[in-house]
Amino acid sequence: MEQDGSTLKPSGIRGKDASGVERVPGLMRLFAPGKAMAVALPLRGGELELGRGSPALGEAQDPRMSRRHARIHFDGRRFQVTDLGSQNGTFVDGEPIPAETPREVQRVIRMGDSLFVPCADVNPLEQLGVVTRSGFVRGPAVQALLEEVSRAARLGFPLHIHGESGTGKEGVARAFHENGPRSTGPFVAVNCAAIPQTIAERLLFGAKRGAYSGAEADAQGYLQAADGGTLFLDEVVELDLSVQAKLLRALETKEVLSLGAAKPKVVDILICSASNKDLRGLVAGGKLREDLYFRIGRPEVTLPPLRQRPEELALLIQREVQQVAPELGLHISLVEACLLRPWPGNVRELLVETRSAVQAALMQGAQRVEARHLSPNAGTAFSTAAHAPPAPEERTPPRETPSRARPIDSDERARIEEALRQQGGNVAATARALGMHRTQLRRLLERHAIAIPAGNEPD
Repeated sequence: MEQDGSTLKPSGIRGKDASGVERVPGLMRLFAPGKAMAVALPLRGGELELGRGSPALGEAQDPRMSRRHARIHFDGRRFQVTDLGSQNGTFVDGEPIPAETPREVQRVIRMGDSLFVPCADVNPLEQLGVVTRSGFVRGPAVQALLEEVSRAARLGFPLHIHGESGTGKEGVARAFHENGPRSTGPFVAVNCAAIPQTIAERLLFGAKRGAYSGAEADAQGYLQAADGGTLFLDEVVELDLSVQAKLLRALETKEVLSLGAAKPKVVDILICSASNKDLRGLVAGGKLREDLYFRIGRPEVTLPPLRQRPEELALLIQREVQQVAPELGLHISLVEACLLRPWPGNVRELLVETRSAVQAALMQGAQRVEARHLSPNAGTAFSTAAHAPPAPEERTPPRETPSRARPIDSDERARIEEALRQQGGNVAATARALGMHRTQLRRLLERHAIAIPAGNEPD
């Protein structure tokens, strides 16, 4: 865990969050010369001036910063950065800014060899920090979620985990198991989306010898294997409705009837499920049994995507580089490039692409991993536009005719709507967050009737 060496006390323009706790605006320092970190820098009176020797930077000073490098101002709604005539310049969202000209920041600030991310409330980071436990990097949001998970586990409740693909749902499920009354028993993880429907019943509930052609011995199912422990059903909604019915009966009676068996077997399991889809919507659409939803769908926790957990990103990258090639250094350009991308595949995608960047650096004989070693498409939205060279700002992508427009699925729609909310309805900022051209985003909004949050301008 990285700790702040500063003695700054939270102050400045404040409000309260939904729970009534005071919000403290500020910056998160995520990278200092050659080293990932996660340090909260509260703004005093809504303003903070940074430079070499600033008390706010503690012991991790940056020799490439000027003594008076830049000023950050928060007016209660926006963060603005003003370069104070620094020698090496200030970069906002990957672009250099002129001296003495305030510039709004959306994603990341670079000064010297340090990276900062604006945050409307640094209080959680200041209080909890970022920790690494059981091989997982956990920021304040995930730590708070795991407290909920632990309570559910201790009470013996089932748990449903909602989150985008790659956010780390299995890690949360393992924490649920480790904090529950059956932590000494087995943890059986099942990817229901990977089970062929023709053999789902046999794999889940087992089969007796002779139950079907080729069944030459008794076969234990996943439910029997999890007896005395926890059964984690990832993407449980992918199971056929008939299998869902049998699963519900097994969970309610705590008995499993294998294929070809005359008598059921009693099992004692704690159930944990996960999905990247909305369960209530699937019930309404006839894809999930209503009675099974009420059995496994509550309580529910939502694991936030990586783009909402930037404080974890630099530490995740550094850990992966050290594991693959500890002899390589980590360059600021790689971390900055990653902070500027939305990572639709979340932590899983980040780690895979970091590993690929490390391999590219090794093949080129480089001493450190830099942004140039990262794939141009890494961390960007999946679309045909992602494979084409980026168009200049003034160029307009070709218009698709309505008859040939690709339909948008509910997950992609929800991701766009959430990004719009996070960026206050600013289309240009939302497009950058989603890794697409702003004209492409405008077309999506118009084509699929996605509303910009009321009271906000599109640009």
